[in-house]
Amino acid sequence: MQAKTTRKGSTPIKVYCLPDERAAVQANADAAGLSLSTYLLRVGMGYEIQGILDHGRVHDLAKVNGDLGRLGGLLKLWLTNDARVADFTPATIRALLGKIEATQDELRRVMTEVVQG
Repeated sequence: MQAKTTRKGSTPIKVYCLPDERAAVQANADAAGLSLSTYLLRVGMGYEIQGILDHGRVHDLAKVNGDLGRLGGLLKLWLTNDARVADFTPATIRALLGKIEATQDELRRVMTEVVQG
């Protein structure tokens, strides 16, 4: 059986750079979710690097989506004349609709931040 050739046993490529250049390349690797070595290899091989999503911002989107679901549920109860929301006035419903619109605006804002970085 032949031994499998691995990169670990190969000769490394050295790149001399200034500390700020290294920091910038490291930041790009981090943004792509890759190690510095993997990032440099992929860039050097001509592969397109795709960044990873900011998981914190995705969590924010999930929370905003949950808020929209709860607000929509309240509106649905009111529209079906459910006894639990019998005391809702038209002003309350208008406020609820305003809250839904504000939440949608927040959702759009966070989505824009995630997409644009």
